[in-house]
Amino acid sequence: MANKKVIVVFGATGSQGGSVARAILEGKDFSVRAVTRDVTRPSALALKELGAEVVKCDLNDQESLKGILKGAYGTFLVTNFWDDFNKEKEVKQGKMVADASKQLGLKHVVYSGLENVKKLTKGKLEVKHFDGKGEVEEYFWSIGVPMTSVRISAYFENFLNIWKPVKASDGDYYNLMLPMKDIPMDGISVADIGPAVASIFRSPEEFLGKAVGLSAEALTVQQYADILSKTLGKVVKDSKITPEAYEKLGFPGAKEMADMMRFYHMKPDRDVQLTHKLNPKVKSFSQFVSENKDAFKDL
Repeated sequence: MANKKVIVVFGATGSQGGSVARAILEGKDFSVRAVTRDVTRPSALALKELGAEVVKCDLNDQESLKGILKGAYGTFLVTNFWDDFNKEKEVKQGKMVADASKQLGLKHVVYSGLENVKKLTKGKLEVKHFDGKGEVEEYFWSIGVPMTSVRISAYFENFLNIWKPVKASDGDYYNLMLPMKDIPMDGISVADIGPAVASIFRSPEEFLGKAVGLSAEALTVQQYADILSKTLGKVVKDSKITPEAYEKLGFPGAKEMADMMRFYHMKPDRDVQLTHKLNPKVKSFSQFVSENKDAFKDL
């Protein structure tokens, strides 16, 4: 372990960070310093078993951050908007890691970024969980940190919870409530992000200073519905809901989601071919649903 370069993985007990930490440990090219808020969590202990050094860190404390990043070759950073729906806090945390990375001379940062939609659409759309990450991306590059941004498409895992098919009131079928018109939407399983990120760390010369859009495949809502129907043996249809109607569903973040779909209508750059090169085992939506059939058994 001692002579291997260290990669610090933030959010290592979360879904994205956990996927990255496990993939890097499996690859054996680097050692992992896994950062979490609670080192006693089962997921933290599992990483320790796999050979990671597990450390506690508060992303809001600059000195604590520097201690964690000291001596590291690189870091994977994912910031979380959804903790308290706070874009400013997310931007502040991202910039603090950028500043510490610059001061300590890290050689490669991989940041889980996204587009600054508000800036790109000149204020027409605001998608705060994208916009904050876009601001952090720009900041990393503006201060000269060697950084690759991975822009991740919609999680297939969303279909297990917030996008789960909804029983129709007028018959024995289910609706997929996604306001995408007939435009294909990119998706990927969060479990497949880690191996792609590990590949990026192994090829810095190819990816430094770039944004990489990760996607397993792009399907229309009807195609997602057809795969769910075929695999689950239920009739699932595209509800054809509009973004305007989606906004009125009234759950926390409904407007945010509707504006995200409006941005997806503009077909942001996600590279299916490159994703498959970075992770040749990346799962299709069909494989994902087959592997997660149990999660749909209450339909």
